[in-house]
Amino acid sequence: MSSSIRWQHFEPAALKAAAAADRPVLLVITAPWCTHCRALMAESFTDAQVVAAVEAGFVPMLVDAERRPDVNQRYGSGAWPTIAWLTPEGELLAHDNFLDAPALRQRLEQVQKIWRQDKQDIRRGMRELWAHQEDRSSTTRHRLRREMVDDIVDAIYEKFDARHGGFGVGSKFPHPEAIDFALVQVVKRGDHRMREVVTLTLDRMQESPLHDQVEGGFFRFSHTADWQSPNHEKLLDQNALVLRAFLEAYQVFGTPAYRSTAESIVRWMTQTMRLDVGAMAGSEAGAPDYYLADAAGRQLAERPRRDTTVYCHANAIAVSSLLKAAAVLSRPELVTVAMTTLRFLLENLHDGRDVFHYWDGTYHLPGMLSDQAYLIRALIDASQGTGDADLLLPAEAIAERAIARHKAPNGGFFDILHDPGTQGSMRRRNRSILDNSTMAESLVRLSYLSRRPEFYQEAIAALEAFAVDYKEYGYYVAGYGRAVDLVFYEPLFLTIVGDREDPELVALRRTALLTYVPSRIVQTLDPAHDPVLLGRSGLRVEPRPVAYLTVGNSHCAIARTVPELLAAIDSVETARRRSIS
Repeated sequence: MSSSIRWQHFEPAALKAAAAADRPVLLVITAPWCTHCRALMAESFTDAQVVAAVEAGFVPMLVDAERRPDVNQRYGSGAWPTIAWLTPEGELLAHDNFLDAPALRQRLEQVQKIWRQDKQDIRRGMRELWAHQEDRSSTTRHRLRREMVDDIVDAIYEKFDARHGGFGVGSKFPHPEAIDFALVQVVKRGDHRMREVVTLTLDRMQESPLHDQVEGGFFRFSHTADWQSPNHEKLLDQNALVLRAFLEAYQVFGTPAYRSTAESIVRWMTQTMRLDVGAMAGSEAGAPDYYLADAAGRQLAERPRRDTTVYCHANAIAVSSLLKAAAVLSRPELVTVAMTTLRFLLENLHDGRDVFHYWDGTYHLPGMLSDQAYLIRALIDASQGTGDADLLLPAEAIAERAIARHKAPNGGFFDILHDPGTQGSMRRRNRSILDNSTMAESLVRLSYLSRRPEFYQEAIAALEAFAVDYKEYGYYVAGYGRAVDLVFYEPLFLTIVGDREDPELVALRRTALLTYVPSRIVQTLDPAHDPVLLGRSGLRVEPRPVAYLTVGNSHCAIARTVPELLAAIDSVETARRRSIS
């Protein structure tokens, strides 16, 4: 008997071997930052009787949830670790989470017995279930409505915790997308309810132990609604989104504490998470003893383990947030950090054809929709922040391929590429409302910047695919509300024409990015570098830099100096807010 389990990768060959042996699959999904996952692997799965039972009756597979989100989305329970029991063909039978060795031994025996006795009924039930699900697939799309934005506002306030901030009454997560959406409503409509949502949530979060006051950044969630019992792991993507929330709240309210909290997240991202290759690590593991110590105590302790895998989507979100931090905090050196990270992604996780999910010395897992959506957004933000319109070219190429390969016949985008060699649940491509919302917003913005209306139409089609069932998700789909709002509250489009290196133009661009506008797009068009886009725009070149302000098809103002630009933005936005109040 082996002294340890011979774990296999989750791949078609392993599933084929399971089917040939007619053995159920034991699929364990862990996360690199998860304390309970480490305990499960170190304790429960080293028990001699557990090892013997697994070796005798199962095909064991081990998956990293961060590296394989496609597997996690289909077999995960939503918490880690997940112990998933599958048929040999890869269909899900049941879930468990953490099990100690005695409970795991009992569960192994139970699953093995059920499979031996009932395998034919189980297989027949699976076939009937999926035949029924496929029959229910709808081909009808419904038009978007302004009221959808109000529905999500109401869903946010319904679950808002008016005592502690945040949402719900149990475990408390930051949900930065909901804060972002709420802040849009504060500025656009003067919504006092949403103002309370934003300020109370951010105030309580930054004051609580969820915020690491020593090294910066936020832990993933609190076990209690008052934010006082954090689970001590930090994730790059979540912190980058929380950073944006604090930056935008500082822009709107001018609260000094929001600025200092944003600075603390930036410090953690740039000092702790930045790797020698120029990109950023995915997470820091949970280590309560370390994080509960003060600064002096931490100097004597071993640092929590970092997952040094470079994830495309997380680094792309970090690029966007650091570019915003560079503008809002007046820290131009952060542009260099962001652009170094973006160049790494383009050179190592994009081969001109595919966008790959992660890098650990080489690239892996092409074709995840979320990676493409966030990389497009990072390229858009980099183009806005640096004035380099050439960064739109890879964004357009990624968008074109995503539309060609991920577009669903009944609207929206599938989360993964079609692969005829896959089995079980991996054969079924999902349409995530979250990923579709991100892709739709990216395509809307890209359509303006590239002057390509077909991207806008694809975004509308993706949003319409969820126009019936979006209410089912409540405040979790605030990102969907944000994308729908962008359709009805058209972006204020500031196009600055002139030499991109001219100090006057740089000052105009910095001013355009510094102010908070609920829907705002900034583009620099340099006659020497961007003749095609300048031709599409129809805008006039002047001897000195000039900013053109448009909303939809309406030209609203022209500004040639910073004071003129500030006045023009204020005038346009005041008139727009008055029209919807």
